[in-house]
Amino acid sequence: MTDPAATSADTPPLGRHGQPRHPDTVQAQALPATVTEYPVAFTGTAGEYFRLWIVNVALTFVTLGLYLPWARVRNRQYFFGHTWVDGQNFEYRANPAALLRGYLIVAALFVAYAVSGQFDSTQWVAVVLALIYAAAYPLLVRQSMRFQAVNTVHRGLRFRFHGTTGGAYVAYMLANVVASVSAGLALPWAWFMQRRYQVDGLAFGSARAGFRGDVGPFYLIGLTALGLSLAGGLLIGVPLVALIFFVVRGASGNLDPSALDALGLASSVTFLAALIVGYVGVLLLYVVAWQYIRGATMAYVLNNVELGGVVRTRATFSPWRLVWITVTNAAARVLTLGLASPWAAVRQTRYILGGVTVRAIAPLDDFAAGVGGETSAFGEAATELLDIQVGF
Repeated sequence: MTDPAATSADTPPLGRHGQPRHPDTVQAQALPATVTEYPVAFTGTAGEYFRLWIVNVALTFVTLGLYLPWARVRNRQYFFGHTWVDGQNFEYRANPAALLRGYLIVAALFVAYAVSGQFDSTQWVAVVLALIYAAAYPLLVRQSMRFQAVNTVHRGLRFRFHGTTGGAYVAYMLANVVASVSAGLALPWAWFMQRRYQVDGLAFGSARAGFRGDVGPFYLIGLTALGLSLAGGLLIGVPLVALIFFVVRGASGNLDPSALDALGLASSVTFLAALIVGYVGVLLLYVVAWQYIRGATMAYVLNNVELGGVVRTRATFSPWRLVWITVTNAAARVLTLGLASPWAAVRQTRYILGGVTVRAIAPLDDFAAGVGGETSAFGEAATELLDIQVGF
């Protein structure tokens, strides 16, 4: 009989059709795939974008809003065109005329809702319109994703969105209802369902995307934001309550009429100041907590996206740094009456994209060439009236 050990050691491995493999071939197949990283770069500048932005604002104002679709498209074309991966920039090819039709439909429905709600005899019309919008919301979200995806191009190849209508109603209606009736306990689960729907439905040509994340990190993000809100509320509320207490108690020691008048005035002024400070503090806490949720969710999703089993993304930007940028951007907009909006938009985009990397086990040109079989979806989405989602 033949010694199995001797056979294994002395006989070269067999390839297809029983032919011996060359030793170099065996070694090459055992090597792991090489991962190449492609940093995402944003080359836009605040000064350049300001010139585009100010013209868009002026034309939108002069045309009483009719130029708004063209302004939206031009703005997105600027940001997409200045976003680069491996020497190739993105393109945005939406048709402003199609968007204008959607904007006009949205405006007409909004006017009908606002006017009908002012009279008792037509309030039922407002109720019907509100119910129609609530029922159609998941469908509008799906159409929004289809429209945005099919008008986004990289390396001459369009993105696509294959999410189903049923999946949209599960993610954006059922999940939201469950989150509401659970007093917010299921809200992170709703975020997870919505992000999974968005990613799993995305495609680049014929290459489908997949979400590798889980629901647990969304709960961690939510708990972090909740803890931040509670701690911040205590830091703001306790000193304000103590201040009111000591002012009232200090003035109440004197019982003469002038002291009572001073007590009332001091109490009123203190209460008003505390109310203003408390309101601003709560608003700031809400902004910080919500922006943290957005930034942390964005980073987690980008770290768990896979495309065609070949391409993945990685995010290294800090959600807390993004919170700081968002808050200071909002302050700059307020202080400059909106004139700092272009600078704020470029600043935030540059920070986010500067912390994103595309990782692939194949050259991106080869990958795009291999998945370019389905690029004719433009007619499916761009000509549908339900691309009015951009108006919403």
